[in-house]
Amino acid sequence: MNHLSMERVLERIVQSEQFDEMRVTRDQVHEMFREHLLFSYKPELGSQINQVHDALIQRTIEIAEHLLEDEGYGKPPTPYAFILLGSGGRREQTLWSDQDNGLIYEESDQYDHEELDVYFEKLTSYILHGLDVLGYPPCEGNVISSNPQWRQSLSGYHDMMLRWLEEPTWENVRYLLILADFRCIYGSKDLVAKLKHAFFDYVQEHQHVLKHLLSNTLHHKISLGVFRNLITERYGEDAGGFDIKYGAYIPIVNGIRLLAIQEGIAATSTMERISQLKQLGKVSEQIAKDWETAFGIALQLRDMTPFQIENEKYTTRGKLRAVQLNKETRILLKRCLLTGMDLQKYVMKSIEHIEREKG
Repeated sequence: MNHLSMERVLERIVQSEQFDEMRVTRDQVHEMFREHLLFSYKPELGSQINQVHDALIQRTIEIAEHLLEDEGYGKPPTPYAFILLGSGGRREQTLWSDQDNGLIYEESDQYDHEELDVYFEKLTSYILHGLDVLGYPPCEGNVISSNPQWRQSLSGYHDMMLRWLEEPTWENVRYLLILADFRCIYGSKDLVAKLKHAFFDYVQEHQHVLKHLLSNTLHHKISLGVFRNLITERYGEDAGGFDIKYGAYIPIVNGIRLLAIQEGIAATSTMERISQLKQLGKVSEQIAKDWETAFGIALQLRDMTPFQIENEKYTTRGKLRAVQLNKETRILLKRCLLTGMDLQKYVMKSIEHIEREKG
């Protein structure tokens, strides 16, 4: 997709007045991108895909605000930030990513908590309806702004985050790692910055929490056997295929994320995190290059996974079919996985080093 056509796509999205209108644009763009991914993959395609997702989500929020105003609810009573988490927060969405989002609002002397929650609950319902029309399925883990846990005031988020940090159970650590990837897609970036600063300040002052983050980080292992053989799916319609999402992509994302948290790097993109680790002198240029190459392979193969449309929603199981695992793909994949295994060992040693220094 060339630069001019991207401009036209983004212009169509910005000028859309209805959710149905944007769905037509998304379907057309989806097919255009899909052809490029299948026949002439280029790394910049991922950036363009995420640019389109951002534009669709931002316009959805604007339309939702207008709908509420038209119904007599007025403009937002206080500044707020609509945030993306997961792959959206990292700017690593595929064509068929689901909804992982939340909403943070500023407290106000003019409105009480109940009044603010009523407005933002209503706004969220309109936003999520729009995203539903556009074909984004809700997060299976309920990390979504319709869940009151992910729709709170800034102080509510801050208190919740502190509870997770002070009680690092498996579930709380999972939430912390989800939160570490959040970014503002629309609204007040200042609210997001304040919460991020609070998170990193706590970790720097209480580095023992990194040990708790480590076990969750290494939960998903690289899917490579002891004899360097691919660990493929054994049963069902994916038999013989490879789980690129949880066998390669997520382990690399998790490892780089924890290193970034350790160093107080606020960037959410995995590639940007690697770049900043290199700039800070925390990893050598060669190691950073190896990680970038491996992650690039994971992104490319993840974008090649088959998708389906179920109940008008774009979905994927994140797995390559057996027929896609030709010789060239296997060579690329093994290169990615071997580097991923080295990364997981590197992360473990890095956190253990902190523990030894404390001891």
